Amino acid sequence: MSKGARWAVAVMVVVVALIHISVAGKYDLFRNELYFIVCGRHPAFGYVDQPPIVPLLAALMQIGGVNVWLERLPAVLTAIALVPLTVIFAQLLGAGTRGAWLAAVAAASSSLVTAMFSWLSTGTFEPFDFTLVAYLITRGVLRNEPRMYWWAGLVGGLAFETKYTILLWTIALAVGIALFGPRSIFRSRDLWIGIGIAVVIALPNAIWQAAHGFPFLELVRNDSSGNLIGSPIGFVLEQVFIANPLLAPLWLAGVIVPFVAKRLAPFRFLAVTFVTAGLLIYATHGKAYYYAGAYPTIFALGAAACTMLPRVLVGIWAVLAYANAAFAMPFVLPIYSPERIKEMYSRTHFKPMERAGIGAPIPQNLADEFGWRDVARTVEGVYASLPPADRQKAAIFGSNYGEAAAVDVYGHDLPPALSGNNNYYLWGPRGYDGSVVIAINVDPVQWSRFCDSARVVAHFGDSPYAMPYEVNRPIVLCRGMHPPLPQLWPQFKHYGIENLGTTP
Repeated sequence: MSKGARWAVAVMVVVVALIHISVAGKYDLFRNELYFIVCGRHPAFGYVDQPPIVPLLAALMQIGGVNVWLERLPAVLTAIALVPLTVIFAQLLGAGTRGAWLAAVAAASSSLVTAMFSWLSTGTFEPFDFTLVAYLITRGVLRNEPRMYWWAGLVGGLAFETKYTILLWTIALAVGIALFGPRSIFRSRDLWIGIGIAVVIALPNAIWQAAHGFPFLELVRNDSSGNLIGSPIGFVLEQVFIANPLLAPLWLAGVIVPFVAKRLAPFRFLAVTFVTAGLLIYATHGKAYYYAGAYPTIFALGAAACTMLPRVLVGIWAVLAYANAAFAMPFVLPIYSPERIKEMYSRTHFKPMERAGIGAPIPQNLADEFGWRDVARTVEGVYASLPPADRQKAAIFGSNYGEAAAVDVYGHDLPPALSGNNNYYLWGPRGYDGSVVIAINVDPVQWSRFCDSARVVAHFGDSPYAMPYEVNRPIVLCRGMHPPLPQLWPQFKHYGIENLGTTP
């Protein structure tokens, strides 16, 4: 890495580190983080809606007690590590000092990429994993280092155990190489060794999914209609907007210049990989943020394409790109107080990426960090009010995994929660017969169909910043469930995030 590139990395790493470290613990745990912690406390080779690495890591981060900042530490470290990786990749593709600065700024200022590091999620590691796989493949081709394919297989296998979208990225890479070469890579023994390494690492989770009837595929079918994918042109325009509009010329250069500049012709497969990944995400009704992992690679290629631009132009461009990112950052990171975010959000025309986010007072990625402790406190009060004989047989049921996980993580002296949502369904009724059930966020009228009595005993959700379907919601006390809960259990099954109120 050149001296100028090292300066670019150092400056942007400091900026990224200061921002993420300072805000990581500012709000509270996200809905999914609570769920990951609970899943990780039930170690397995897989779960209904994700591979095992993130849940196991989430639980490990909380082994000493609930600590929001510590939960986000892996995300903070990944955000920091992405900057030097993107710059190293850009230099491999031919970027000089100016290109290195563009790559570093892009890795640090893409709002879409930054959002992946706002909390610990299965998408947190995508930008780094996708970029590292593409870097290792490119290095193996460019420098004739076939052992790089082994390392790419190792990273790809671990990425699969983090989130399945690495399959889309590797398919896109294969398409890019098949169309623009070097096709000889497909005859490389080392490539197939790398693929074998990836398969071996991924196999335990694949076997788990097969043994449970591939529940992830069922979840995808249930949830695909909940993504506001729009038209193809709308999808592209949305990507321009959420990835930072001032970086659009950079990734467009990465897509176009390899087809017009001879020096970048060997890297046309990377441009095609980026486009193919977008087409696959759109065709499969993936969420818009699934594209985040692809951006650092095209930023690196775009930086190589723009590396000979005048220094002044590069400097102005970099400053403006980061200034625009600073404007958007409060909507993806908890920079300000929720009161201020709510006021700012009300003046914007941002569209949520999922139907579940419609009507949220602040962006969904922030709103889902509020209200969970109130859920647990309210349930604690209801549970404590029961006669001792009822407490011994009382089950706590959450209409969705967020409510159930809030009880499990934040609750004190409560039995493990039940839910029919995602992996909670597989854990079953845990021996409860349904004679007494504290049901969170359910319709008492509908529950009266299979309870001798079903009455509202409390309400939770007093946060003005939480998601609408978690505000002022009822807690129902069900007595005398018929048929008993184990027989009724299959009717509670729901894999997905849509229809968050679960009723048979």
